[in-house]
Amino acid sequence: MTGFGALLGFIAVALGAFGAHSLGDSLSAKQTGWWDTATLYLLVHAALVTALSLAGGERYTIAALVMALGAALFAATLYAMALGAPTWLGAVTPIGGLGMLAGWVMIAWTGLKS
Repeated sequence: MTGFGALLGFIAVALGAFGAHSLGDSLSAKQTGWWDTATLYLLVHAALVTALSLAGGERYTIAALVMALGAALFAATLYAMALGAPTWLGAVTPIGGLGMLAGWVMIAWTGLKS
């Protein structure tokens, strides 16, 4: 999971920089908001997934995977809409959000059990 978390972190930083330096004025305020939200959520969850895999060992593996997949789906749909994909993808975005929330709940549950 460390590699997957680090890859998500790399993607978040790269796409954040791309959005800031290359897309600049070509996005509307709404599209920029989607881009920024995708980058923030992906980066935060990538850092957590990486930290969990480094410090938590096997007991957080499922939670980290659920969280990573949720963050990737959440961010991917927002990035796609910001670049002009159909806005019906916004109906898929909450599925990624549920994955992130489920990961947090699983982490809390695991922590409270120990």
